[in-house]
Amino acid sequence: AKQAKKLGLEVRVENLVMEFAVKGTRDKVQAVSNISFDVADGETLGLVGESGCGKSTTGKAIMQLPKPTSGRVSFDGVDMTSLRGEQLRSTRPKMQMIFQDPISSLNPRRTITQIVSEPLRIWKRGSDTDRAAKVDEVLSAVGVDPAAAPKDPASDPVGDASRPELTKFENCLGLDDALEPPAIETLAPGAPQGE
Repeated sequence: AKQAKKLGLEVRVENLVMEFAVKGTRDKVQAVSNISFDVADGETLGLVGESGCGKSTTGKAIMQLPKPTSGRVSFDGVDMTSLRGEQLRSTRPKMQMIFQDPISSLNPRRTITQIVSEPLRIWKRGSDTDRAAKVDEVLSAVGVDPAAAPKDPASDPVGDASRPELTKFENCLGLDDALEPPAIETLAPGAPQGE
């Protein structure tokens, strides 16, 4: 893990295996089979493959949801596979999954503003006023007018449905002003940027 950080690697996946038990038998299904890759600082990696080939399972295994059967995942120089409890929980604000079908990941009973502010509330970041200002800021950063944000996430046009997910990521990180626009540009190319 220390060597990965020296090389400027944000994520290193080594020999990742994910197996699941077959209900009612002693058999196991290998959903991810011995994959390895590196993602350096500033890089973006896309996993492409047919339905059921293990793309989502790989993402979940990186997040330790659940922990992989074997292999190692390092994030920002930390061996994620060795973390437990609060140590693992405290690393999660630095990561975010953006789902293939963003509409299904948004709670239709909550407004966009409630959804986007949730990470700030959970992690007790700032006052109510600070959180409201941050929500407005990140909504604007991904091209959503805070005053016109849909009340119902499902009413967002399909092409824009991932924007609340992006803003949750930004809020979760609590990025400073110097880092925020590059992160948004990586995740939402072409989104308007602040001055």
